[in-house]
Amino acid sequence: MDLFPAIDIRDGRCVRLLRGDYDAETAFGDPVEVAQSFVEAGAERLHVVDLDAARSGVRSNAATVEAMVAAVDVPIELGGGVRSVDDVAQLIDLGVERVVMGTAALEKPELLRTAAEEFPFQVVLGLDYQREASGELFVAVHGWTVKSSKSVGQLLEEFDAVPLAAVLATAISQDGTLEGPDLLGLAYLAEISEHGVLASGGVGSLQDLEDLAGLGVSHADNAMAGVIVGRALLEGLFTIEEAKQRCR
Repeated sequence: MDLFPAIDIRDGRCVRLLRGDYDAETAFGDPVEVAQSFVEAGAERLHVVDLDAARSGVRSNAATVEAMVAAVDVPIELGGGVRSVDDVAQLIDLGVERVVMGTAALEKPELLRTAAEEFPFQVVLGLDYQREASGELFVAVHGWTVKSSKSVGQLLEEFDAVPLAAVLATAISQDGTLEGPDLLGLAYLAEISEHGVLASGGVGSLQDLEDLAGLGVSHADNAMAGVIVGRALLEGLFTIEEAKQRCR
């Protein structure tokens, strides 16, 4: 299971939101400096989210992203406001290794298919989900402000044959809480997905990483491909080297 230290950017700053709430923000300084510190501590890849673009579609943090790509020598996966094949192409030209598409994949599925065919295994399907009282998982879009009518299962089925790099599954109820990942939902997603699943939301301890790494170990094809960790690393609850060891 690969470790992706996370850097969320808002107004040019590294921040973390609580359950996607833009009014519940904690700031952690300059994103470029945070990226460099993660890499110096042993990070082998980074996951970056442009929160402003996710909400508005306007890439106002483009200069910050460009500076981050230039400052570190590890692959960067980036999401937030990627709404067109041109967006994907521009980010890859900039040096981003993998690009996450969420809202666009729901509203215009052909965009995701076209982008993935043009850039095979460099496009990630982003699924930010909420659990209903029935237990069913539904996707949220536009920076988590709008609930889709499609369930996670319905959406995944549409993209089974698309050459995606991975499926990024974020449990909105857990994001930024440090209260542990949604193991039940993630196990279900890993079981039904034809693509590797990246877990996001709630990791607050090394035990959480062990629990995630243990999902699907009896069925290697359905194991977790990676995990996104943000607040726990930013607050120093454990080190990147400790996290990498548990992920292995």
